[in-house]
Amino acid sequence: MSGVTLRNVKKNFGSVEVIRDVDITIEEGEFCVFVGPSGCGKSTLLRMIAGLEETTSGTIEIGGRIVNDLNPSQRGTAMVFQTYALYPHMTVERNMGFGLLMNGVSKSLVKEKVAKAARILQIEKLLDRKPKQLSGGQRQRVAIGRAIVRDPEVFLFDEPLSNLDAELRVATRLEIAKLHSQLRGATMVYVTHDQVEAMTLADKIVVLRDGRVEQVGAPMDLYNNPANVFVAGFIGSPKMNFVDVNHGQLPDGRVLRLDGPNAASVATIGFRSDSLKPADQGNGMISAKVSVVERLGDAEYVHFQTPWEQELVARFPPEAEVGLDATFEFELSGKIHFFDANGRALANVMLASGAVAKPV
Repeated sequence: MSGVTLRNVKKNFGSVEVIRDVDITIEEGEFCVFVGPSGCGKSTLLRMIAGLEETTSGTIEIGGRIVNDLNPSQRGTAMVFQTYALYPHMTVERNMGFGLLMNGVSKSLVKEKVAKAARILQIEKLLDRKPKQLSGGQRQRVAIGRAIVRDPEVFLFDEPLSNLDAELRVATRLEIAKLHSQLRGATMVYVTHDQVEAMTLADKIVVLRDGRVEQVGAPMDLYNNPANVFVAGFIGSPKMNFVDVNHGQLPDGRVLRLDGPNAASVATIGFRSDSLKPADQGNGMISAKVSVVERLGDAEYVHFQTPWEQELVARFPPEAEVGLDATFEFELSGKIHFFDANGRALANVMLASGAVAKPV
């Protein structure tokens, strides 16, 4: 397997710049996930690695080779598409081996490679079927098998679970994770808009917005130490709560006392749902009224409306009996994130000892 390196990669469609100075290094054997909202450029970036889109400038290396001028078939990649792209008139076995046959590989070797891939994916009993006789999950396994038989240097996945229902998404996600292990550390680059997929599959996550890389890191690094408000709000489910502060003052007039060298630069605080803890009435940092309760069995996610009409989410134990329109006072327990006026994370800031907040 080989690593992938992108250096100063740009992509323009006419006068529109969709990929902007992207620098990424994906090590050999890594499972790297490109994640971001629709239109952020993640699929375009993947297609550029595959050779399906040309770069406007910059270089793409696979296994130490610059591949900008190479055809897709020469790059050592295999791509699994969102839409499966199977030939409806061919059997599963024929679909998986067709590309190899077209490249002149002997029928006996093709049969051997298809059988091996079918064993890995547990679809041996489906080899004589045609795509219309398969479920969505089975079709996706066939598409993955077609990639495996090519023995690529790099596997590329373009939102492969988007067409599956919720249960199949979870099952197939686990299969892809197992596949990475079974293929002895194959290099995989995976595109998704679903941060849960990114968190559960990736060794490395690349968070993209508007064609730019916002942050690169291991899943828990991004979760615990987001570089900015965008990453903090995108990674994690439910998303992080944010409250604006103005020179330490909350929107309802309460004062948040901060310490540290960068305390004066704080414009926004962020905190996860499990950091909001009920406090004694009148002694909390934030007052809010219940608007929606989501009961998930192992927990309740309670949505609150603040007096300044902002929604916050708190995690409650499953046995909690929370009524609609009930008002809570909250204190903050656990990690609090601090951001400046440009949304960048600030270090060396903390809540003042013994004084979370006081009414003005």
